[in-house]
Amino acid sequence: MTLLEKDSFPRYHIGESMLPSCRTFLQFVDADEKVKNHGFVKKPGAALKLNQNKREGYTNFVKLNPENAAWNVIRSEFDEILLRHAASCGAKVHEGVRVTSLDWEEPASEADTSFENRKAKSASWSTDTASGTISFDWLIDASGRAGIVSNKYLKNRQFNQALRNVARWGYWTGGSVYMPGTSRENAPWFEALTDESGWAWFIPLHNGTTSVGVVDSEKASSEKRARLRETLVPGEDLTKALYLEGLKLAPGVQKLLENAKLQSKEIKQAGDYSYSASAYAGSNWRLAGDAGAFIDPYFSSGVHLAFTGGLSAATSICSCIRQECSVEDSVNFHNLKVGTAYTRFLLVVLSVYRQIQAQDSVVLSDINEDNFDRAFDIWRPIIQGKSEVDSDLTTQAEISDTMEFCRNILIPVQPEMVDSVRERFPLFFAEDAPVVNAKMIEQLKEIDGTPIDEDTRNTLLRTRARKITSELYDGTHHFGGEVLGGFYVNLVRGHLGLVRAT
Repeated sequence: MTLLEKDSFPRYHIGESMLPSCRTFLQFVDADEKVKNHGFVKKPGAALKLNQNKREGYTNFVKLNPENAAWNVIRSEFDEILLRHAASCGAKVHEGVRVTSLDWEEPASEADTSFENRKAKSASWSTDTASGTISFDWLIDASGRAGIVSNKYLKNRQFNQALRNVARWGYWTGGSVYMPGTSRENAPWFEALTDESGWAWFIPLHNGTTSVGVVDSEKASSEKRARLRETLVPGEDLTKALYLEGLKLAPGVQKLLENAKLQSKEIKQAGDYSYSASAYAGSNWRLAGDAGAFIDPYFSSGVHLAFTGGLSAATSICSCIRQECSVEDSVNFHNLKVGTAYTRFLLVVLSVYRQIQAQDSVVLSDINEDNFDRAFDIWRPIIQGKSEVDSDLTTQAEISDTMEFCRNILIPVQPEMVDSVRERFPLFFAEDAPVVNAKMIEQLKEIDGTPIDEDTRNTLLRTRARKITSELYDGTHHFGGEVLGGFYVNLVRGHLGLVRAT
């Protein structure tokens, strides 16, 4: 395996908060101990404040297993550990080498101008002092947001219009930590802005700094920029001013930063980062990580999706080499694996944004609940990345319940409608009432002679979504126990590949 890396490591990268799922991926390639012993801040869970009038929610990573903790990492160090580990395993790593173009086989016909069904044959590369060409049998594009295959050739990147946001961030010293002296100590803190335009993050790092960021909708960011520009002192940094103004809308973050000092000389900024490709695989190429898709910083899904895409690419390619399946089947599997993992997180993130943008509305908690714990219990398989890596810990039923919860939780329902439906059908709302199949609700025409209209049906679906709870159980780690495209993964070192489901 040859790896062409445009940067020279260590290099800066944002995305410091890991999910527990990364442990399983790291264990599979024997890198877990290297990361564990590096000294990164242990991450026992994550606190999420979505409403100033409600207690923060908390997703507990170590509730069932103390070894399930993740880390808050400095990405330059974390990424270099993995790059050096890959080299120690036999990968030929070339740093400071930029891929400038790809050469593809000729199309089957002159009318076929697409690249999806064509093989990539070679890559042109350059450094500060040299250039050349490298040929290959298989290509994995892990070029990050640049997305060489997706952007330059397939032109199949699609942006999520509902997540057009702008993120700004910097690094502080001297801040507090969340719940010191408890089992939650050093958990990152995520908080909705009080003006409902976005959210802020607070992630402690092992070098004594804390990563603190603010995410705004593109529209809100433009409006705030226009207002601030009128009051800026000549020479004042507008991006920094926007960042500090945004932090004022996160009281919890402000409290944690009470005695802190901003160390960053320049505030970093990014936008247009929520996207996906219409295809993640072709006859001899795969997209992995940000080269294929990225959702949002919320829930720290980026590294998880990158690991998922990387292992899926390796699995589907190995299976082709061993002739365990056809090229078409391997392409289909990778498309489904990456697409499914992406969609799960996307639905969760969208439902959270709905709550952030309407904080007094009942979106993720019941009307009389003072917190969002139930939502986070339901989401635990996705938030922790378990739905992709631990088949024994997460059943297909749990995944389906989570997805259904996210879909139904987005249905707009007014509190008055909930009261009306509860009054008409009190048994459905009872705590000990059985969870009714969603398809049955969708097909209901009447209950005890009372017709069911669309508003009532939506209310019943939303109520059912909140009844769903799921817990994770200890078990053997696996990568994607679910069957996709008629195949499941054989996750055995030396025998990595796809197995046809019977």
